This record gives sequence, C-alpha cells and structure tokens, in this order.
Amino acid sequence: MRQTILIVDDESVNLAIMRDILSNDYNLVFAKNRADTLAAVVKHTPAMVLLDIGLPDISGYDLCQQIKQIDTTQAIQVIFITTYTDLEHETAGFDAGGVDYIGKPVSAAIVRARVSSHLSQVRATVLERSYREAILMLGHAGHYNDSDTGAHIWRMAAYAGSLARGMGWDAERSAWLELAAPMHDMGKVGIPQTILRKSEALTADEWDIMKTHPKIGHDILIMSDAAVFQMAAEIALRHHEKWDGTGYPGGLAGEEIPASARIVALADVFDALSMKRPYKEPWPIERIVAYIRLNSGTHFDPEIVGVFEKILPELLDIHQMWREDIKPNDALQAV
Repeated sequence: MRQTILIVDDESVNLAIMRDILSNDYNLVFAKNRADTLAAVVKHTPAMVLLDIGLPDISGYDLCQQIKQIDTTQAIQVIFITTYTDLEHETAGFDAGGVDYIGKPVSAAIVRARVSSHLSQVRATVLERSYREAILMLGHAGHYNDSDTGAHIWRMAAYAGSLARGMGWDAERSAWLELAAPMHDMGKVGIPQTILRKSEALTADEWDIMKTHPKIGHDILIMSDAAVFQMAAEIALRHHEKWDGTGYPGGLAGEEIPASARIVALADVFDALSMKRPYKEPWPIERIVAYIRLNSGTHFDPEIVGVFEKILPELLDIHQMWREDIKPNDALQAV
C-alpha cells in the first residue's frame, strides 16, 4: 500500500516539482497555508509532511509544532524543505520536531533518498511495535487461566534481562531474551483450568498433564522464523530442565540446557516464590535467596547463581518497581 505524503508550500511551482519527483511512488496531498495543512493532517493522516519554512501566514517551525500536537500517533515525520540553509535555521528545524532538512533548489535524487530512508524507519518502528504487542498478548495468553498475575511475567522478564547482562550477554541478545521470556509458559493454554488453579497438590496424573505444557508452548512458538520467537520456543521447551538432569521434559543436564532457559529458570523461580499463590504466601526475600543458593548445582546453573548474588540489589529494585497492579500497556512500554 502506498504511503501518503503531505507537501506544504505556498508556491505552486514548488508543489509541481515535488509532484514530479514523488508521485510515482507515493500518494500526495498538497497545502499552501496553515489551515489547509492541519485539515489535511486530520483527514489524510500522512506518514510524512514535507514542509516549507517561509509560509505567508505562519512559520514552518510553528506549524510543525502544531502538527505534532494533533498527531496522536506521534508517527508523522516532518522534513523541512526550504531556501534557508544556514546552520541556525537547520537547528531551529530540528528543535521544532523535524527529522531532516533539505535545501532548495532540491535534487530529485536527494529528496527520494531522504524520504525513502525516513519512511523505512517509520515502517520499522511500526513493525517493532506490532512485535511487542504480539508478545504482550501471547505472554498474557499463557497465563490466562493461571493464578499468576500479569505483573509476574514482565517482572520475571526484567530479572532475566538483568541476569543475561550480568552473564556478559551483549545488549541486543539480552533485549531478545527480555522480550522472549514472557512467553515461557505459552503452553499453559493447553492445560485445563482445573489443574492450573488447583489449590491443593496435584495428583500424579495431573502432574503428567502439567508437564506437557513446555512442548505445547514450543510447538506454538516455533512456527515463527523470527529470532525472538525462536528464542521463546527454546525457553518454553527447556525452562523446567534442571542443572542436575532431574527436570522435564527432556531430562537435560548442565550446558545441554540452553543458556536462555537456564537464566529464565532462575528468574522464574525467584519471582514465583515472591508471589502469593492459592497454595502459599509470598516468601520473604531472605528465604528466597537461601533457597536459590541451596539449589545451586542441582536445580540452577552455579554460574548464574553467582551472577544472581552479585546483582541482587538490582533485582530487588526491579522487584519494587513492578507492582502487582501493573497494567498491560505499562508493561508493553517498559519491556
């Protein structure tokens, strides 16, 4: 679908030049003054505005700020196209909210290249937002019938990101983990509510059913080729494995367990023990830390436990920040 660009200039010849340069690739809308510009923004919701500075009834800088005020999506890119090419005017343009500054007389190649580049960034931003919204929905879907609160999955993800950085992971890989971690229990969508919400201990048969959720989650998430979902599938399948090989579903041990799943395993238990559940009260932090230390080398990777102890103040700050009444949209912005 072709994107819409609003071109604002009080000179008809300049509008005609821009039409010749861009009309083959974009839907174009034109305006010559403030009123027509704002009306076009509301009516057409353009992806970009190419804005002259020297308009007869308003400064382009002021008009840019007014466009930003009515742009509820905060997605409209403004590029100034003007004869004022000195540093002072360029600086004023960026201060007003413009993303670029092109001098007149324009070069067709430069205009096409700058417009294409900035609109590509807009598309990337929209795609990233869609990714995050999908992750938000999948994370909550995995706990829809569970007694976990919404805050748990996002707080746990923040713990996992901090642990990954403490392990020496680079910023990009740590960010992927923090996005993937909330989907670790995706497979619980296939577990009966009577089991997920049971306040008494599960029977052996019920445990057998519960232990199928890693494979269910993996099989759902692996259908995407995207890196974040591939990591999420890996975590979903292996986050209940234990360092000593006594976990499920595969009985993997040590470094056979993917590092992502080893990190999430500790983060998940750390947070779960701090929560009130139908079958228990929240544990005090001191008891949780003692439990994790006790299970180093059996349940948990000893190296990750060492990092956990080293960055414990940071994790406790996260614990305080993520309240149980966190709203989904707040979670989406924070991750």
